[in-house]
Amino acid sequence: MQSTNNCFTHFEASIKEFDLPLKFTFPFYYQPHPLSLLAVKELQSYLEHQTAWQHDFGLTANNTSASGKMFGVLIVQNHEGEIGYLSAFSGKLADQSMIDPFVPPVFDTFAKDSFFMVGQCEINQLNDTLDTLQNKSEISSLCQILTSLVNDTEQHISAYRDLIIEGRKQRKVKREGAKTAVQNNMANEHTLQHLSDLLSKESIKEKNQLIALKLHWQEKVDAVQQQLKPLTDEIDQLKQRRKTLSNALQKKLFNHYRFLNIVGEEKTLKAIFDELPERKPPAGAGDCAAPKLLQYAFNHHLTPIAMAEFWWGAAPKSEIRQHKNFYGSCQGKCQPILGHMLTGLDIEENPLLINPAKDKSLEIVYQDLALLIINKPSEFLSVPGKNIEDSVYARIKAQFPQATGPLIVHRLDMSTSGLMVIALTKRAHKNLQQQFISREVEKRYVALIEGDLKADTGIINLPLRVDLNDRPRQLVCYDYGKNAETSWQVVGRTQSKHQGQTAKFTRIHLYPKTGRTHQLRMHCAHVDGLNMPIVGDDLYGNKARRLHLHAAYLAFLHPLTKEKMAFAAAEAF
Repeated sequence: MQSTNNCFTHFEASIKEFDLPLKFTFPFYYQPHPLSLLAVKELQSYLEHQTAWQHDFGLTANNTSASGKMFGVLIVQNHEGEIGYLSAFSGKLADQSMIDPFVPPVFDTFAKDSFFMVGQCEINQLNDTLDTLQNKSEISSLCQILTSLVNDTEQHISAYRDLIIEGRKQRKVKREGAKTAVQNNMANEHTLQHLSDLLSKESIKEKNQLIALKLHWQEKVDAVQQQLKPLTDEIDQLKQRRKTLSNALQKKLFNHYRFLNIVGEEKTLKAIFDELPERKPPAGAGDCAAPKLLQYAFNHHLTPIAMAEFWWGAAPKSEIRQHKNFYGSCQGKCQPILGHMLTGLDIEENPLLINPAKDKSLEIVYQDLALLIINKPSEFLSVPGKNIEDSVYARIKAQFPQATGPLIVHRLDMSTSGLMVIALTKRAHKNLQQQFISREVEKRYVALIEGDLKADTGIINLPLRVDLNDRPRQLVCYDYGKNAETSWQVVGRTQSKHQGQTAKFTRIHLYPKTGRTHQLRMHCAHVDGLNMPIVGDDLYGNKARRLHLHAAYLAFLHPLTKEKMAFAAAEAF
């Protein structure tokens, strides 16, 4: 891997046979151009054999501290008309932000004596001071005393309230007894009034004693809080100073990240995200491979031709990343930045704006006055999307204009094919939806996964939530994820040969107990699931003709007759 013109790298192999792409890569969803594949091959060979730096990618041992990394290549043309490529990594590599022959960061946050490091040092000193203050024995002792006092206060007041309640009951009994005595001519009204006055005074006395008791304990609590206040005030002031410094440092940092495009326009990170509702850039924005590659190209007057990004190493615990697999640029961090940086470039059309269901039809498997059972093709939306209206909902709404209610009872991912139940009336919808919520509906999916699955059956429990920085991808998250459970069973094992390589596949039945977004795809692909992505999974595995996931069986009670209904649809792969 030989580099000239700083980071510009000539191809080691001849590229005379390659045609240049007509348009630049759409970075969020693409098939790598052959030139990109060649550059990636050379970069990966360099990663396998270089000895200039050390980074544990987790490829040789099960090391919990290991971390994979996203790399990128950008095919470029220089002023002499030479075609070469640039290489980059996301974030830091081997605890460094600058390593030859990779392009430098857009702004080197960790450069020695940079304003960021100076500011971070000041914040770290505040953190140390705060730790010292918060761990002072005097504060700890007073906090314990305060906690104990608050507990004692609650217990004493609660106990006295119980006495008041008991006294109230006894006074009620006395009043009722006196009234009965008057009614039976065993006492006169004067006696009743005298007793009532005594009981009222007793009630007032108890209330006054409760007030006094509260005041007594509050004085004790206040005394300790007064001792704590000077100490906690100092801590609060330091925290406020830390917050002010941190916000100012962050704002300054956002203004030092400046991104170019091919026509020479420059925008700061702050300006780019100020145009969005959330306004604040997410952590790490601007440090991904794609912005770094384009920034270097524009700074050095290199013309971008094509690009690709791939993962190298072990996957993070929460995400699904396959070693050597290609991935699109992330939505949360990169999309706003690249939206500016790609201005002026002739880019491939966004395939996500093309309706993949245009020439497809919905097969109606069953129909009555209350419901439909359809067999949805793959690459067909269940409900209208952000950019595409065509969907199961839109088709059924047009075909059955007399239908009432929401129609859609449950959904299948756009890429998943198979059976869906559609409610034609509000009553049917309410009943069917309740069956899904209470998990009374029987569902079975069939999937073809990459690899030879050794076990025959099992259960996967991995909680899921959306990746806020890269929708619609999902993450495994034990802190904020929703419970997701899937049972599975092997039904067949196959293998095929391609270019002399033998590939093994396993056909499985999947039984989701819950219905989370991308649940089956995540549970198959994640390292703590089956660790074998579904064939054709362009989000969590490798793109193919289609996603090999099919909703093959559905059983439920008819919403009107309560008769059990079961439907099966043969898989299309």
